[in-house]
Amino acid sequence: MMRIARLLLIMIVPLLLVVALSSLLAYPAQATPLSTCSDGQVVGTGAYYRICMPPAGTWNGDLVVYAHGYVAYNKPITIPEDQLQLPGGVSLPGLINGLGFAFATTSYRMNGLAIETGVADLVDVVDIFSVTHGVPTHTLVTGVSEGGLITALAIEQRSDVFDGGLSTCGPIGDFKQQINYFGDFRVLFDYFFPGVIPGSPISIPQSLIDDWPHYYTATIQPIVFSSTNAVTLNQLLQVSHAPYVSGLITTVDTSVFDALSYNVMATNDAVQKLGGQPFDNHDRVYAGSANDTLLNQQVQRFNADAVALQNIDLHYQTIGQLSVPLVTLHTTLDQQVPYWHEQLYRVKVIQRDSLAFHQPMEVNRYGHCYFESSDALGAFLQLVNMVLNPPTPYRSPRLYLPIMSRG
Repeated sequence: MMRIARLLLIMIVPLLLVVALSSLLAYPAQATPLSTCSDGQVVGTGAYYRICMPPAGTWNGDLVVYAHGYVAYNKPITIPEDQLQLPGGVSLPGLINGLGFAFATTSYRMNGLAIETGVADLVDVVDIFSVTHGVPTHTLVTGVSEGGLITALAIEQRSDVFDGGLSTCGPIGDFKQQINYFGDFRVLFDYFFPGVIPGSPISIPQSLIDDWPHYYTATIQPIVFSSTNAVTLNQLLQVSHAPYVSGLITTVDTSVFDALSYNVMATNDAVQKLGGQPFDNHDRVYAGSANDTLLNQQVQRFNADAVALQNIDLHYQTIGQLSVPLVTLHTTLDQQVPYWHEQLYRVKVIQRDSLAFHQPMEVNRYGHCYFESSDALGAFLQLVNMVLNPPTPYRSPRLYLPIMSRG
């Protein structure tokens, strides 16, 4: 009888969630008064947290913990309200509560590069929830961008706390290559548009940080998108492999701005937290310009500091070892965290015999974390089903294991 009841539960839950979604999507973030939320601060770390509960009598006993994305190092530490909404203004806590789950999130103890301590900050919130509301039956974690990597690391490292995870648009494949993606774009930009950006790609002047993004709009944008520089811009896009939609110049502008923004706003913070300079292109061979020989001779070259690379290996890299379900969701034309991260992570999963626990999902769309509410819910449904119906591990086939690289 218990097996029959469990089977019915697995079949009915997705239907109930879809029905719930159809009503919830009608309500924007400011129109979800049924959730009861409380804020607090973690003793010792200073991180802020928020717990939101569904209406009395509707909690299903499970908890969803949310790991937010990157927040610039020079912003105040607080829960980023703008990251608690889905497209159309749908409240993420309201959506989760409307499905019967409790919701909790954290500001993290620091802004900027917050990955090394991010998993511990999530565990702190789970501990606080357990004390104040009782130990959840299941604890799920979901995160976006930087929080997507924190989510994957949490599932790999703390399966004793988390029963499953949904990692969206995160740099889960190779964090070194993510850093090199932004660094490559900056050195290539300086080659094709010399003298436009002050300072060095690995050491950003504070004056530029303070004036960004105004500097981009007033100085960089008019030069880059001048009709006289169309060929040069096209070479930059070709060599850097920055995603964009052909014929849609706004996507080109977004891709250029985002890549440069992370170089400008995140470089100094990353160097400080990693204990050294992490970008390395000393032996990179660039291709796709009108004169690749000249490009590779003249482009700026940098060697990463060994201590920075060691710290990345210790604290920022996934290994693909899974013992509980992990669903990953990514747009195929993500201009900030490229889609190739999904392919690199899949190789790790295969190598660790964890295929049964990994479910990749993709959305054929341009934009970083640009998911519709239905995309997010579909991935969440997949996670719920995998947690309710735990997969059986099996040895991964290696005969056709691909050798993946970015670009």
